[in-house]
Amino acid sequence: MTLIVSPLRDVDTVVRFKKPSHLITLLDPHMMGDCPRGFRPDRHLKIAVDDVWEPQTGKILPAEDVVEDVLAFGKTWTGKSPMLVHCWAGVSRSTATAFILACQRLPEIEEAKIAQALRKASASATPNPLLVRLADDIMGRKGRMVDAVAGIGQGVYAYPGSPFELGLKF
Repeated sequence: MTLIVSPLRDVDTVVRFKKPSHLITLLDPHMMGDCPRGFRPDRHLKIAVDDVWEPQTGKILPAEDVVEDVLAFGKTWTGKSPMLVHCWAGVSRSTATAFILACQRLPEIEEAKIAQALRKASASATPNPLLVRLADDIMGRKGRMVDAVAGIGQGVYAYPGSPFELGLKF
């Protein structure tokens, strides 16, 4: 079972070579496009949200419904083929979403271990703290997801990031 995280610029290449069965797109509303060529629209969750973690004028702040949509979509994924998660840079919204999905799929694994695997897979991963906090609350993790992401710290600067895979075997 593999999650792939990518910046927008590499989505078509990842879809072509890695053949994910499911795709989550997290982009600013004005950047949202169509499904990648050859990808099934019913397996593509589009989330129009800005990469912010506190209110900003003119920006769409992630809210509980975003995380609930991610978790519901995650339940439709069998894990037989990879799932691709992407945002503009592949650094914040997408890494938070991959971390959330990994925690959902692996409830028996400590959140800190999942966060460490995320850091090992990507030196630039800097999960959006609001998305993680919302998921922590919804999933009843009592701050463990928030603490786990804080524990790996901010990633090294990269803009955009590089595609990476997060295997879900521990």
